[in-house]
Amino acid sequence: MKTRILALLIAFIVIAILIAVALYSNLAIYISIIAIGMALALQKYVASYFGYFVIVFSNMLHVGDRIRIDSYKGDVRHIGVFYITLDEVGEDEKLGGELTGKILHVPNLIVLDKPVLNFSKGYEKNCKIMQCDYIFDEIRIPISSDSDIANAVLLLEEIINSEDEEYLVQSKEVFRENYPAFLHEAESNRRVLIHVEEQRIWLKGKFVTPYRQRNELRTKMYLRFIEHTGKDSNIRLA
Repeated sequence: MKTRILALLIAFIVIAILIAVALYSNLAIYISIIAIGMALALQKYVASYFGYFVIVFSNMLHVGDRIRIDSYKGDVRHIGVFYITLDEVGEDEKLGGELTGKILHVPNLIVLDKPVLNFSKGYEKNCKIMQCDYIFDEIRIPISSDSDIANAVLLLEEIINSEDEEYLVQSKEVFRENYPAFLHEAESNRRVLIHVEEQRIWLKGKFVTPYRQRNELRTKMYLRFIEHTGKDSNIRLA
């Protein structure tokens, strides 16, 4: 409500200045000075106000999309006249891809000079930008350096292939012959990579998932992997 009132106030002031200049030409110099001062004071709000229309008419993002703008990453909760409200998503090993529980308010003006990465859309189909609920997500599992690495990789690949098989087929149907590079990668490239550290080895698996079910699917994979490691002493979590 406050943002709407401020937006209306800005619009009213601009209209009032234009009318005053038109009716009272001798006040034009003073009004111009006042207008310049107000423009400097409110420049961020004005830029964010116009940024709102850029967002709306360009369809670059919608409520529910997962986006990254500059250093901010999160799920779009609300698109306001001056701010985009995000549910923050973490980046590190513990919260990578997970909601942190924090709320971010990002000014709309940032979309005017920063790249916007939308994980939920941006794919081309028949020369048109389309929205798709499928994304390429990642699961990270730390295992001890003395584990059977080859078998651990095969285990995680087996779990990923069985859990996202249905979604891989569905996403192909959505994109048909124009599906993006991540589907080609899911079909032809290795699904699990490793990253070696001094005290542990990270298994990093990539899988296709509906945007809103990614956390649930990742949890199922974690549980399956943990269940297997409880039966196999050659694979130990770090």
